[in-house]
Amino acid sequence: MFIYLSKKIAIPNNIRLKCVSWNKDQGFIACGGDEGLLKVLKLETQTDDAKLKGLAAPSNLSMNQTLEGHSGAVQVVTWNEQYQKLTTSDQNGLIIVWMLYKGCWYEEMINNRNKSVVRSMSWNADGQKICIVYEDGAVIVGSVDGNRIWGKELKGIQLAHVAWSPDSKILLFGMANGEIHIYDNQGNFIMKMTVSCLHNVTGAISIAGIHWYAGSEGYVEPDCPCLAICFDNGRCQVMRYEGDESPVFIDTLMNVASIQWNQCGSVLAVAGSLRGMEKEVNVVQFYTPFGEHLRTLKVPGKQMTEVAWEGGGLRIGLAVDSYIYFANIRPDYKWGYCSNTVVYAYTKPDRLEYCVVFWDTKNNEKFVKYVKSLMSITTSGDFCILATKADDTHPQYVLVLCNSIGTPLDSKYIDIDPLFVTMTKTHVIAASKEAFYTWQYRVAKKLTAMEINQVSRTRKEGRERVYHIDDSPSGTTEGPLDFAKAFTATRDPICCITATDKTLIVGRESGTIHKYSLPNVALVQKYSLNCRAYQLSLNCTSSRLAIIDIAGVLTFLDLEVRSSSDDGSGSQAGTGDPSKFERKDVWDMLWANDNPDLFAMMEKTRMYVFRNLDPEEPIQTSGYICNFEDLEIKSVLLDEIMKDPERPNKDYLINFEIRSLRDSRALIEKVGIEDASQFIEDNPHPRLWRLLAEAALQKLDLKTAEQAFVRCKDYQGIEFVKSLGNLQSEAMKQAEVAAYFGRFEEAERMYLDMDRRDLAISLRIKLGDWFRVLQLLKTGSGDCDDALLEQAYNAIGDYFADRQKWVNAVQYYLQGRNQERLAECYYMLEDYDGLERLASSLPENHKLLPDIGQMFVTVGMCEQTVNAYLKCNQPKAAVDACVHLNQWNKAVELAKNHNMKEINSLLAKYASHLLEKNKPLEAVELYRKAHHFLEAAKLMFKIADEEAKRRTRPLRVKKLYVLAALLVENYHSQVKTSQQNKAKGKTSEATSALAGLLEEDATSSDNRMVDSAWRGAEAYHFFLLAQRQLYEGYMVKAMKTALHLRDYEDIIPVVEIYSLLAICSSANRAFSTCSRAFIKLESLESLSPEQRQLYEDLALEIFTKHSPKNNHMSGLDNAPEGAEGKLPTCIVTGWTISEYQFWMCSVCKHCALENEIGSHNFCPLCHSSLA
Repeated sequence: MFIYLSKKIAIPNNIRLKCVSWNKDQGFIACGGDEGLLKVLKLETQTDDAKLKGLAAPSNLSMNQTLEGHSGAVQVVTWNEQYQKLTTSDQNGLIIVWMLYKGCWYEEMINNRNKSVVRSMSWNADGQKICIVYEDGAVIVGSVDGNRIWGKELKGIQLAHVAWSPDSKILLFGMANGEIHIYDNQGNFIMKMTVSCLHNVTGAISIAGIHWYAGSEGYVEPDCPCLAICFDNGRCQVMRYEGDESPVFIDTLMNVASIQWNQCGSVLAVAGSLRGMEKEVNVVQFYTPFGEHLRTLKVPGKQMTEVAWEGGGLRIGLAVDSYIYFANIRPDYKWGYCSNTVVYAYTKPDRLEYCVVFWDTKNNEKFVKYVKSLMSITTSGDFCILATKADDTHPQYVLVLCNSIGTPLDSKYIDIDPLFVTMTKTHVIAASKEAFYTWQYRVAKKLTAMEINQVSRTRKEGRERVYHIDDSPSGTTEGPLDFAKAFTATRDPICCITATDKTLIVGRESGTIHKYSLPNVALVQKYSLNCRAYQLSLNCTSSRLAIIDIAGVLTFLDLEVRSSSDDGSGSQAGTGDPSKFERKDVWDMLWANDNPDLFAMMEKTRMYVFRNLDPEEPIQTSGYICNFEDLEIKSVLLDEIMKDPERPNKDYLINFEIRSLRDSRALIEKVGIEDASQFIEDNPHPRLWRLLAEAALQKLDLKTAEQAFVRCKDYQGIEFVKSLGNLQSEAMKQAEVAAYFGRFEEAERMYLDMDRRDLAISLRIKLGDWFRVLQLLKTGSGDCDDALLEQAYNAIGDYFADRQKWVNAVQYYLQGRNQERLAECYYMLEDYDGLERLASSLPENHKLLPDIGQMFVTVGMCEQTVNAYLKCNQPKAAVDACVHLNQWNKAVELAKNHNMKEINSLLAKYASHLLEKNKPLEAVELYRKAHHFLEAAKLMFKIADEEAKRRTRPLRVKKLYVLAALLVENYHSQVKTSQQNKAKGKTSEATSALAGLLEEDATSSDNRMVDSAWRGAEAYHFFLLAQRQLYEGYMVKAMKTALHLRDYEDIIPVVEIYSLLAICSSANRAFSTCSRAFIKLESLESLSPEQRQLYEDLALEIFTKHSPKNNHMSGLDNAPEGAEGKLPTCIVTGWTISEYQFWMCSVCKHCALENEIGSHNFCPLCHSSLA
């Protein structure tokens, strides 16, 4: 940062000031002094010039009101910013609260204890409460509306200071003896604060100030010290919180009067006078929260009493004797400028990271990136380097290379602290106090073929190097990267660096300057200055070095021999001979990119441009210089941007033209091309020649224009002048010139006036303005070129498609007959009908059909896919698509039609894959879709058998058996239809059916499965039915059904069949049947002896009570036989059907009694609908 005194306001009658306070929000300044003096001032910038903003604009007192009410010397003034109140107190203990009403300040409340004097008052962060401390130990906490919240007398203690914590939970009381006590916000004592900065201090001391920054604008970095406590002897400690055991210590070596943080807690101002001088010198010292000294400001006068920061942090006010001095501050913003982009960083209260904004000033777009622990931003060319701390755990740092929209391209971890960073087109150089590190960065687009082969080279091989400042590198050592040597201490630390493509300059605190060559670093020379450099800058030829020292004095050092002197003695100016040039209060400077003798510098609020060390008249501005080339200076008003960093405004970027450019322009306009060309000849610069060339072109003075283009080496310009020379008509030349200068409307009008619509159209085509091309094509009389028209329609279609306005694009592509883009648009619009129409309108084998097929595949439309692929004669692709979409039946059908063998193997492979993955049901589905019903049925039976073995869910087992049987039925009908198709019109239906059965016989090795497909389903159907009837209390029915189960011993375990039968028959009191069931159970070999014993015991128990006879009609046991063998069983009741008329299911061919089936909608066995 840089600081300089800018203004001084005298208080009338030489009344001495005691205190000053600056309202951060509204900008009012209150100052109090002897004899009851209390004034409220306000500095406002009043200017009509829009370019004059910030510190550069003249400021006048817009308010200067004396507030009457105090009689004694006013000692304390403090603002409540939230509620626009001013609280003041004088030596008699009188407190007045003032309020603003219609632009003037009036008394709102008065309070006087009459016992003691107020030493300090402090409002909390949200302005709701005030804490007032009196010298005699009394403490009062009141609310903003004047009510007392609590009061307390601290016995035997003299109070001097008070401060609130940011969260208003803690109060710090500073005592007259220098102790600090910590209380809660209800006035209960917590503890004494450890004041470590007073170690080995003797004698009486008092507290000069306590200021606790409330975090209202975020913190410089996470866990940043924010509580500053300073003593009158110059010792200071900065803490992270009230109990911080490792605070930052500062010894300012001055007698301190007052301290204050700036608005964002990044700079602490300490005001007072230097010790040990013959006469007292008033100074303000500026420190970072980590105790690093930034600047010293010397202030005239006898005694300084208080310091106050302005709300924006760009000015401070100082109360000295009977004056208020103002000093302007040029902060060290973290910022840079690369390829039309301003990069700047700021902190937000709600985020720990820095918000880094890449603001593209050309297109007014901004890209935001959040970076933790950002240290600095450095820019060069199109790139920028963000230097950050890696993390808290180990002390590493990261250099991140970004492009101008903030995309990281590369990064390097380094062990040294990058306090100073500079970059050139090829190198990044970072320096700590003892050493510097060079990194030859590379960006992808700049790699040559040879380098690409070397990209695999490791880090060791010298793209990165570290050098200690006390070494003298010769440029040859190619050692490994070794950070160890970078930590050796040095007596003379580095204080600044700069570099160009071929030279690196390093400045040291003693004033020594080292010059190294680049790219292989070798120490070329040392120079010594009689000042400590703060900022170094090399001109574009590396021949002259500009030095701004710590006090803001700009001097120069010639690094190369200038031209020899003319006195004939041949003596040459030595390379290190500093010029006799010196400017004070300089805070920024920049060399021109294209002229070694041109530079711009900022001195206070003025910008000077120097040519050969001669200044032009200054320009009022407080901007930071971004860029200086082509005789134009770009400057950015960072102060204004930082007020609202989220919304940077184009007005904050200002272009200044230097005098020779302004003069040349004026000459051309007012005097004429001849004289102007003479003037430019005397002050040559490519920019001026271009200006002349353009002016000559406007006047169609082709000869001058050509000469000027030659002088500024503009080949296109020379060619353009030649082509103009070949044109005959004057009007034509003017139209071409208008187009050259981008006045396209004018050029088009001229072409149309000459009746050259073709030229107007070709101009618009060059510009890519197809809407206008279409307009011109349609407006002209006569036929227009069809090809051009189509081109125009398609280009407009492209325009809409690029902006994803597909509906509009479709209309133009239709007119332009652009089928490829139409397909894409339909697809994007999800208009698959349109896509289908397009596919059907295309001729066979059109190159677009496969793409359309692919589009249909992605949305799962199988039929359309197949049609598209077949139309372009790609059956293989069609089959693949069907497989992909799981439409195996279609795939198999296509494969058969086109004699493709591989589909079956593919099917088998996929099925085995599914089985391996343990997904048998998916395999069944696969076979079913592919119409391989027999394989599906086999799998299904297998699944059903496995499920049956588990003996858990009989209903599920039944369903599985039904599914398997249905698949077998599908197989039967498939065989039948294929036979019918083969035998169409040859033989009778009976013969074909017979043939079908014969074929089935031949193919089915698995006869059991095909013949008795329904057995499993029947078994479980009756098994479930018997139990259902038993539970519902139909014992007879249950027993009859259970008797049927004896036919299915191969499917249901015998134990379960006979156990069920035994239960049903005993419930039906048919003990004969029951007895037979028990005999069967006891004779089973599968039972263990214990189980058999249990059955025997149970039988004994039953049959001792009941004789083994059936109480009801006997003969139930034997199923009746009809004339043709076994009679059918009713699947609803389980009874045997003896009637001649009964119902039969059309799917599973099972029977039921007609009167029983009437109440059912579905077949009880196969669940097919009865309708």
